[in-house]
Amino acid sequence: MTLPSFAIGIAGGTGAGKTTVAREITENVGESVTLIPLDNYYEDLSHLDFDDRKDVNYDHPNAFEWDLLNDHLDRLLSGQAIEMPQYDFTEHLRRDDTLHVEPTDVIVLEGILALYDDDINDMLDLHIYVETDADVRILRRIERDVVQRGRDLEGVMDQYLSTVKPMHEQFIEPTKKSADIIIPEGANKTAVTLLEEKVHAETRGLDAWVDQEADGLGN
Repeated sequence: MTLPSFAIGIAGGTGAGKTTVAREITENVGESVTLIPLDNYYEDLSHLDFDDRKDVNYDHPNAFEWDLLNDHLDRLLSGQAIEMPQYDFTEHLRRDDTLHVEPTDVIVLEGILALYDDDINDMLDLHIYVETDADVRILRRIERDVVQRGRDLEGVMDQYLSTVKPMHEQFIEPTKKSADIIIPEGANKTAVTLLEEKVHAETRGLDAWVDQEADGLGN
């Protein structure tokens, strides 16, 4: 029996608050939700040395392995488990280990270009774009990359001006047109509360569906 999973895509610029939104709308549904970070699907660049990997434009759509993500999302929505890749942001490398992921009631795809690919958009039931002021986003990006990922401030600023900002304008912001809901000011509490209620409704609805299928099999 295949569960009819409900798939949500959450996109937005760097530092917009996508991860916060994803966490807040799903934190109270426990094991009924699976979070798929788009960042885990960066192309495998192990054939390049560190300096070359460091210079890759990671905010361009070509940086991601869309075919693998498409296949994994399709498998989860079909009730099959996947081995999700893991990514080392310090070394700019896909790690050797993977994470075993079972299909769940709700699947959340989160990342800057989560609404970019047409085939993936077709698999999503709800498309969300998180919109936050650019000044706030760059400050959050600096804090994340310097404090959490150990990068130097000058390098982070250079990367923002040379690739992050222009890629946002060219590729990320236009995906708003695919959004069913645009959440302003990052983790807007009213919007997040409504989305959390929607996620709860979907998990309750799927529980009812399972009970109905079980009753049908018993007859």
